Amino acid sequence: MIRTGLDRLLAQAADRLAGRRYGVLAHGASITAAGVPIHLALAASPAGPPQALFGPEHGYYGVEQDMIAAESGRDPWTGAPIVSLYGDSEQTLRPCPTAFQGLDLLIVDLQDVGSRYYTYAATGVWAAEAAMAAGCEVWVLDRPNPLGGVVIEGNLLQPGFESFVGAFRLPVRHGLTLGELFRLEARRRSWAGSLVHFAVWYMEGWQRAMSWKETGLPWVAPSPNMPTPATALVYPGGCLVEATELSEGRGTTRPFQLTGAPFIDPKRLADYLNGLNELNGRRLPGVVFIPTYYRPQFQKHRGAICGGVELLVTDPAAFRSYRTGVELLDAIHRLWPAEFAWRAAPYEFVSEIPAIDLLTGGPECREAIERGTGLKDWLATWGPDERQFRAERREILLYPEEEP
Repeated sequence: MIRTGLDRLLAQAADRLAGRRYGVLAHGASITAAGVPIHLALAASPAGPPQALFGPEHGYYGVEQDMIAAESGRDPWTGAPIVSLYGDSEQTLRPCPTAFQGLDLLIVDLQDVGSRYYTYAATGVWAAEAAMAAGCEVWVLDRPNPLGGVVIEGNLLQPGFESFVGAFRLPVRHGLTLGELFRLEARRRSWAGSLVHFAVWYMEGWQRAMSWKETGLPWVAPSPNMPTPATALVYPGGCLVEATELSEGRGTTRPFQLTGAPFIDPKRLADYLNGLNELNGRRLPGVVFIPTYYRPQFQKHRGAICGGVELLVTDPAAFRSYRTGVELLDAIHRLWPAEFAWRAAPYEFVSEIPAIDLLTGGPECREAIERGTGLKDWLATWGPDERQFRAERREILLYPEEEP
């Protein structure tokens, strides 16, 4: 049985919060094993209600779609004010210490999905720094990585390409829990020298090789387009589609599992990706591409019928989502070079760097796809980056790696 950091806190130390002025940075997936939202569970404990609630992208209740400003407000059940940490400009993404004045503790409880571009880790770390600057103690309540903690996949983010979707020098699939990611950044940023206390409430019973199903915990969507653990599994590659004018399936029941556009012939694309086209086809481990049609109900190609593929993961252990996403974009560019287009609109308030470069951490992927050559050479650079990161993260792991 897994006990999250929240469940351990409630069972062992809720009385330590009595009389303290504390705030909570959380969202809809921040629940107890019994399904009680964190702020209601704490309010019913000796801790009493929090003095403030802080909401990341999508808002505290997960109401807003991506890149839509979330409003501040007041929680109807505890009366606590809700402070939005995602507004309508880049400046709103890094909270000021004044947001935490009057508090002596910030509790961070955010369900992450194990991908570099998922924005909750950036919000959490930046909020923790601002809170500590305001004199607040910071507790991070840990939760499982739904992708597990074994596989590391992808290149490290290059200097100069930092953004809200690339705040840390990590591979795309980093294999860390949020608590471990905080420990890594605390080490990099020398938080140990701070006069303010920072701590991670670790989980009990979690092992790095566990799938989400094996944790026995309920799944609640941490963001509007992350409805299932299967979505989280394909997200490291599926998110790359955001950097194009293709539809990533938003406005359907299968976001990130679908990729398409009105100009795509589904069978031609599926045959190519499944290796049935012997001349140029490719076959990727652990996944099958199903030809399909779908109609997005909002965002790109809203209301239009899109031809495309649905990803069916047949072997989660062998499946490499990030590489699959790169190969998918390369395939569509090769088959429909005249129609394929990168995203032109600003991405998370950045307009001077292409969205695909922000997501992949540099220009190499985009340039290789555009040239039609060099993609394999870039993919080969992942191995050294993965080994470098694995060595660095070994110093901060909360949950031991199994001996090979």
